[in-house]
Amino acid sequence: MKILVTGGAGYIGSHTCIELIEGGYEVVVIDNLCNSSLESLKRVENLLNINIPFHKVDVRNKSALTWLFEKYTFDGVIHFAGLKSVSESVENPINYYDNNVIGSFLLLEVMRNFNCKTFIFSSSATIYGKPHTVPIKENFPLSATNPYGRSKLMIEDFLQDVFLADESWRIMTLRYFNPVGSHKSGVIGEDPNGTPNNLMPYISQVAIGKLEKLSIFGGDYNTKDGTGVRDYIHVVDIAKGHVKALKALENHPQILKINLGTGNGYSVLDLVNAFERASGEKILYQIVDRRPGDIDICYADPSYAEEQLEWKAIFGLDEMCEDTWRWQLQNPDGYQH
Repeated sequence: MKILVTGGAGYIGSHTCIELIEGGYEVVVIDNLCNSSLESLKRVENLLNINIPFHKVDVRNKSALTWLFEKYTFDGVIHFAGLKSVSESVENPINYYDNNVIGSFLLLEVMRNFNCKTFIFSSSATIYGKPHTVPIKENFPLSATNPYGRSKLMIEDFLQDVFLADESWRIMTLRYFNPVGSHKSGVIGEDPNGTPNNLMPYISQVAIGKLEKLSIFGGDYNTKDGTGVRDYIHVVDIAKGHVKALKALENHPQILKINLGTGNGYSVLDLVNAFERASGEKILYQIVDRRPGDIDICYADPSYAEEQLEWKAIFGLDEMCEDTWRWQLQNPDGYQH
């Protein structure tokens, strides 16, 4: 089967390409490279000794997408392409709705024109807003608190309407919790532009000496140590989830919305302590004010994924930290060296 991977040069996309290829799928990657690096795909090619067709295409470019679907016969699409910073989305909502929502609309339109109806969408746990309880199940009320989350929610609603209008589609939205870690080889990993927005790369850059200390936003949450609790999940587990999703969609047309999480909540200090164990380095930190919109506790109930996809996360917190540290040591400047 030939799969189009949009945003395939990004963090989760590049790891998923490895799992797809090792699972026997052919992949074609498009990416506009606005927040990713082509170097990641070159490294995947070297790792697997394979050539991956790549085209620098923006999903908002309908004529380029049409050309692509004329060139290849795709059996399905995995859609990672999109912007992903909550704070950036608050500052520039127009850009987020344009990239994430309009891009997805155009992609689905071209897929329909070529009768390609298998679609896996990268959604996010942010669409649960502030959950009334944990663990979070798929049938919980949905309410995003920022433009990034709302863009994901709008696309989920759109996909539901697409399926209701034409039930020959095979659609899955995968709601990720907090992806961390890197491939065991240390060859590919998370390479944020500038100062990291996410906790794990920030901690690893403190450990290697690129950043002085970690700022922990809030030490007075209603948690065991006062710091926020999240469901951190290894990026390779998430990548494997996409392969399982493709296999599940082969069976019959359907639309499914599924959490990808571990079912475990780890505090910020849990992560700091685990990273100190993995790296042997002391992580300096300071507690600062909470960020607006941050919630106390957020972790998944992953049982539906196990039931529908025969998937569950297998990597623990120590492995997540060890693999991140290996990537950071081997690539102190990310892909730019």
